[in-house]
Amino acid sequence: QVQLVESGGGAVQAGESLRLSCAASGYTDSMASLSWFRQAPGKEREGVAGMHTSRAWTYYADSVKGRFTISRDNAKNTAYLQMNSLKPEDTAIYYCAAGRLWYGTTWSNPSKYNYWGQGTQVTVSS
Repeated sequence: QVQLVESGGGAVQAGESLRLSCAASGYTDSMASLSWFRQAPGKEREGVAGMHTSRAWTYYADSVKGRFTISRDNAKNTAYLQMNSLKPEDTAIYYCAAGRLWYGTTWSNPSKYNYWGQGTQVTVSS
């Protein structure tokens, strides 16, 4: 079992930055994929950024490319999502997700993932 806990969300003005954290515990060696998703009210859950946990392979949604960066600190068993130049349309609940397999180009499909955090709210005002 793997447990994921997100933190770092909050309310900011457009153009400001936030860094989300995803603390992992349990059998973390079982994870091959780590991704961030977000879900706004009335909308489906969407992939934001994904990464292979042991290789320098990353993916980003077109809407966040150049603004968001996914990373990890293995010593702390923590993944991060650095969000710069935030826009009102970034407002959503953000979730981290882990999968036992590497999903490649299908990383943004939430049904592929085995473990999910509880989510953290990000609100961006103009």
